[in-house]
Amino acid sequence: MNNQKQTDYLKDWQSLEEYAEWMLPMIGRLYRDHNIVTTVYGRSLVHCATIDILKAHRFARLILDNELSVRDTFPVLEAMTKLDLAPARIDIGKLTVRYQADGKGLEVGEFVRQELAVINTGRTPILEEPQDIVLYGFGRIGRLLARILIEKSGSGEKLRLRAAVVRKGSADDLVKRASLLRRDSVHGPFHGIITVDEEENAIIANGNMIRIIYADAPENVDYTQYGIQNAILIDNTGKWRDREGLGRHIKAPGISRVILTAPGKGDVPNVVAGVNNELIIQEETIFSAASCTTNAIVPVLKAINDRFGIVHGHVETCHSYTNDQNLIDNYHKNSRRGRSAPLNMVITETGAAKAVAKVIPELSGKLTGNAIRVPTPNVSLAILNLELAEAADVASLNSYLRNISLDSPLQNQIDYTNSPEVVSSDFVGSRHACVVDSLATIVQGTRCVLYVWYDNEFGYSCQVVRMVQKMAGVELPSIPN
Repeated sequence: MNNQKQTDYLKDWQSLEEYAEWMLPMIGRLYRDHNIVTTVYGRSLVHCATIDILKAHRFARLILDNELSVRDTFPVLEAMTKLDLAPARIDIGKLTVRYQADGKGLEVGEFVRQELAVINTGRTPILEEPQDIVLYGFGRIGRLLARILIEKSGSGEKLRLRAAVVRKGSADDLVKRASLLRRDSVHGPFHGIITVDEEENAIIANGNMIRIIYADAPENVDYTQYGIQNAILIDNTGKWRDREGLGRHIKAPGISRVILTAPGKGDVPNVVAGVNNELIIQEETIFSAASCTTNAIVPVLKAINDRFGIVHGHVETCHSYTNDQNLIDNYHKNSRRGRSAPLNMVITETGAAKAVAKVIPELSGKLTGNAIRVPTPNVSLAILNLELAEAADVASLNSYLRNISLDSPLQNQIDYTNSPEVVSSDFVGSRHACVVDSLATIVQGTRCVLYVWYDNEFGYSCQVVRMVQKMAGVELPSIPN
């Protein structure tokens, strides 16, 4: 009997692998030919390997408490390939579950045709012209932004990364920049092929030519000489944070709007993608994407405040060390940050609690905050200690956040885990702004404590790209709604 079980398990696995292999070319064609992003409960299947497709289905099973197999989603995907679809994000996991629950006796092909009728209108361009993007700075966030933008280039009709502006470091600067994009000690190797074009002083990444432009000041670059027009520039240096400093970029020919990847000062709008997108208006040219911590805590705070109300609270972050700290003890202008980052926990300040009020005005004055830098290179943890206006319990609060993560306007920002074994390294590469650790939730009447993980590098970079997509008008409709 045990030998038979061994055989059965292996045969079942091989069958699942075969289905996933059949799905790969369908997902690729839909993406390249129609700009269709295929997902399973928010997990993109584009550019995935066979095992990644199976793991995405496994994730859905854990969340749904039901089996979701590639055997079930394959017919849905196959039916999609027989339609002439306009660009969209299509969740085959949700479509499959909907079909299983209420297929109305229809064949799967007819069900899919009816569900996708609104976009079964033929292939259409997303933009009249691709939106040019320029990175000012090519450090940790800059290179991750480059990876994400390259990954999303698709047929080349959407966002187009054209250049990165840096200070020249050495005679082999171009080769070193390409190497740093190719290899990353935290996030792993680049998924694709990178070469250099020394004549154009450019990095070629999966067919995308990214010029490396050397400059010491924003206004010293004429982007139009490189064919760059009406570009969105992402300043990831953090050197300038107010309107006057960031406005120097607008003076450069070829740049029309600027995003700062740090909290903005003064009247610079601080945007957390998915929460206060209404601040992104055509008349405004300078924006801030706020901080990684603000992006992590605001979606959860908004969700909790909308349902239960927040009287007051305290936010404590255990934040991975950053390049601002010293590797070994040395002078630093800020208190404690001069002490060795890989060897110490370091109490420091965070402006995230105050920044929340800029995004959710009704929480103004209700939150305090502090931070501890910890000896890990990436992934942080926010602890939200809240007094609620309405009493709750663990089950109801977790159930609410789980539903928000699965099917709501905040599903791209809030993820959810119910694993008893997860630790910080498990969230490296998370594309969400945050992940609610449901098994750590504490609720006593109106008092609750939530533990929220976030990849302070990659998750934040994904939020920045979502903001860019909103500004450029390349947000794809999500189906099913």
